[in-house]
Amino acid sequence: MQLNDTQNDQGDQYYFKIITAGEGGVGKTTLLYRYVDGVFLKDTKMTIGVEFFLKEINIDNNIYKLQLWDLGGEQQFRVLLKHYITGASGALLMFDLTREITLLKIDEWIDLIREANRELPILLLGTKLDLTEKICVDDTHALQHKEKFRLLDYLKISSKTGQNVNESFELITRKIIERIEEIQ
Repeated sequence: MQLNDTQNDQGDQYYFKIITAGEGGVGKTTLLYRYVDGVFLKDTKMTIGVEFFLKEINIDNNIYKLQLWDLGGEQQFRVLLKHYITGASGALLMFDLTREITLLKIDEWIDLIREANRELPILLLGTKLDLTEKICVDDTHALQHKEKFRLLDYLKISSKTGQNVNESFELITRKIIERIEEIQ
């Protein structure tokens, strides 16, 4: 688990490495731009390898710095990704609510993500909630995957509207904090 201490007025400050993973086109980069910059990017380019974002979050009057790693979802990048996952504190595993195949492939992502840390907290996110007419994955199917792979929780999000975006990062950060407190 990635954890670095520095001092601030409120006590300790922590850095958490959180990865976003999932098939290409599920909205990983779009989610990160919405969360970090508060903007919706209609057109993003394919992430080649990995991109990095930084964001501070205040949880219970403590500041946590999130190092957000946007992993490329295309098959040709998978061999590189296991090196980027090392040291992660948590993961957001994403699938597109309008493309069921992206949910069916999460087992591949879980194997990759949990290779170094079998207990890594993973939050399952169904993306593109705003495309209501095109949604083809029902909650029951997604929840079956959540249970099967012992994932932290399941949320549906929209990077376009911002629905559940902040909640996703708060939930994964709180889980990371709980794990650290259990260890200490």
